[in-house]
Amino acid sequence: MSVLVLFNPWGHSSTSYSCWPVFIVVYNLPPEMCMRPEFTFLTLVISRPKNLGKNIDVFLQPLIDDLKQLWSSGVETFDSFRKQNFTMRAMLMWTIIDFPGYGMVSGWSTHGHLSCPYCMEMTRAFYLQHGHKIPFFDCHRQFLPESHSYKMDTTQFLKGRFEFGPPPPQLEGQAIQV
Repeated sequence: MSVLVLFNPWGHSSTSYSCWPVFIVVYNLPPEMCMRPEFTFLTLVISRPKNLGKNIDVFLQPLIDDLKQLWSSGVETFDSFRKQNFTMRAMLMWTIIDFPGYGMVSGWSTHGHLSCPYCMEMTRAFYLQHGHKIPFFDCHRQFLPESHSYKMDTTQFLKGRFEFGPPPPQLEGQAIQV
């Protein structure tokens, strides 16, 4: 099992140079071993004079092809402890990506009014008339239980506004693929 870790190590999304290391971390080891450097593999470094934008899939395609092969047919590998070959299989369990990286990998726009991939069209974000921005301040209260005291608090959040109703429905199965 492995995890794909993709991030911009400098945290500057507006710089003129972009460098994205892609790591694979082996997770079918005991917890005290899985995050040690010898079990973290730098699989590729994507460096470009500007941000990758939606073109990241081109750079990740060889890695995706390798992961598909490791899952479907496996790769003949030598076990140095047992002194014999075996068929190694692997799968991608999840990805760890910052929010701008999530937008690039998934193709979802992570800025603007519909930037929340969970809420989508049911977002409660609003437009700041004088700030010319869309904040997601106070949208988190919708995920609290109905009886939570913060839902009715009109002084510590948006003045005069209380939160009612449930969060957006959680998508499952076929609804995610559509």
